[in-house]
Amino acid sequence: MDLEIEGNAALVTASSSGLGKASAIALARDGANVVVNGRDEDRLADAVEEVEGEATGEVVGVEGDLTDSDDTERLVERTVEEFGGLDHLVTSAGGPPSGPFLETNDEDWYDAYDLLVMSVVRLVREATPHLRDGDGGTVVTITSRSVKESIDALVLSNSVRMSVIGLEKTLSKELAPEVRANAVLPGAHETARIRELVEQGVERGDYESYEAGVSERGQANPLGRIGDPMELGNTAAFLSSPKSGYINGESVVVDGGQSAGNL
Repeated sequence: MDLEIEGNAALVTASSSGLGKASAIALARDGANVVVNGRDEDRLADAVEEVEGEATGEVVGVEGDLTDSDDTERLVERTVEEFGGLDHLVTSAGGPPSGPFLETNDEDWYDAYDLLVMSVVRLVREATPHLRDGDGGTVVTITSRSVKESIDALVLSNSVRMSVIGLEKTLSKELAPEVRANAVLPGAHETARIRELVEQGVERGDYESYEAGVSERGQANPLGRIGDPMELGNTAAFLSSPKSGYINGESVVVDGGQSAGNL
C-alpha cells in the first residue's frame, strides 16, 4: 500500500531504538523525510544508519532529551530547518520505572509525568503551527496498553499515561480539521528491553535459550507470540498517512488481542 507520504517531513522522538525506531523506519520506507532522535550519540548514529538503509527520502539524526524543554523546541526547529516544514509528529518515550504504589515517591511521579506527558505537551505546542501549514498534519502518540488495562507493578505507567490519552483526545478536536491526533497502545514487542529481560532469564536458568524465552513470553497471547516492532511502526505510519484520513481521536491497541477489555 502506498501511504502517499513521499516527501513529507516527519519527526519521531526516542527513535534511536525500539518502537520509535520502527516507526521511523516505516515512515522512511514510504518516502517521508525523517528526523531520528535519541540521547546517546553512538546509538543515535547507528539508528540513523539503519533507517537510512530502508529510506527512500532523507534521514537526519538530532540528539535531545525529551525532559529538556530547550531540546524539544530544538527538535522541531531542526526538522523544519532540514526539510522546510513538519507534517507528521510521532511521540515515543522510554517507560518509567516499574514498582508497586507504596514503593514510589513524589520524585518518581513528577519524573514520569515530565517524561511521558510534558514531553508531548511541549512537542505538540512547538509543532502545531507547522503541522497546520501542510495538507494534512498528524500527531501519533505511542503510549501503552496499560491505559486500557492496568499491568501489575506498573503503577506509574498505568496512571500517568492516561493523561496522554486525555491530551490526544483533546488535540483531535482542538487541532482539527487541519491536524489529526491518534494514539497507539502497544503490548509486548521484541524490543531491546524484552531482549534484555529474556537474556537475564536465560542466565538465571529460567529459559533454555533466548528463542525459548521469547516463545514462552508469547504463549499467553491469542496469536501465540509477542509482536515485531515493525508491526507497531507500520501502524504509526498508517495513522500518519492520508490512508487513515477519517481516523481521529482514537486509541489503537496493538497487542495481538491480549487485552481483556471489550473496548
